[in-house]
Amino acid sequence: MNEIKGPKVWLITGASKGMGLTLTNLLLSLGHKVVATSRDTASLQSSVTVNKENLYPLQVDVTSDKVVKEAIASAVAHFGRIDVVVNNAGYSLVGSMEEMTDEEFRSTMDVNLFGTVNVIRNIMPYFRKQGSGHIINISSNAGYIGFANAASYNAAKFGMIGITEALAQEVERFGIKVTVVAPGQFRTEFMNSIQYVKNRIDVYGVNEAEKMWSEFSGTQPGDPAKLAQVLVDIAAMDKPPLHLLLGPDTYELVTNKRKAEDAEFEKWRDITLSTNFD
Repeated sequence: MNEIKGPKVWLITGASKGMGLTLTNLLLSLGHKVVATSRDTASLQSSVTVNKENLYPLQVDVTSDKVVKEAIASAVAHFGRIDVVVNNAGYSLVGSMEEMTDEEFRSTMDVNLFGTVNVIRNIMPYFRKQGSGHIINISSNAGYIGFANAASYNAAKFGMIGITEALAQEVERFGIKVTVVAPGQFRTEFMNSIQYVKNRIDVYGVNEAEKMWSEFSGTQPGDPAKLAQVLVDIAAMDKPPLHLLLGPDTYELVTNKRKAEDAEFEKWRDITLSTNFD
């Protein structure tokens, strides 16, 4: 196993704003090197405040497997290796299943889920060769709880958890660590990046939801600086968590959901156990 102690090389997707930018600036301030990907590298570079010589910004569309593969090869050529990957790029689409077009639903999945798959697929040859690496996938409390009017985002974030669990079993033998992080409401620009369905049906209340989320932006209880520090801390652990909930809101929502699920499973236990051959 060839794991680096001390400063590492991080690759962060969706790094031009929000949590990705907060993490990028924290890592640079701590002496780490950062490959920061975004569709808007000009904004990214203007927002980085320290140690810009350790920043390698790349304009990357994570939905393109070819572009991702080339970007990772370029990053490895530039810094010599990558130690930690944070799959952070994503956005939420608000609208009911009936209102969502096929294109809207698929676009959400492409960025939030298949973009992560592209990064994992193309970083793995390097991590296997190194005998080390840590993949941190950013899910959400929406990865554990199905919220109305957010089905495509739920699907992607549920998928992120399933992918992480499978990946962890596949790569443990190679010395590679995997963590899925489920944050709650943190005070970033995420709310401003929410997209809303174009074809609206009044009874689903998307207009009201848009007003609510706009008013909520800037008042979220979670501190993104603390979230970023947690990611730095778990990347330094010999045995980091596979699942990590972040935020009291997420802890309460997910644990209550698990209790309700257990009660439902038990209620229908007799039917569940009735299906084997006699």
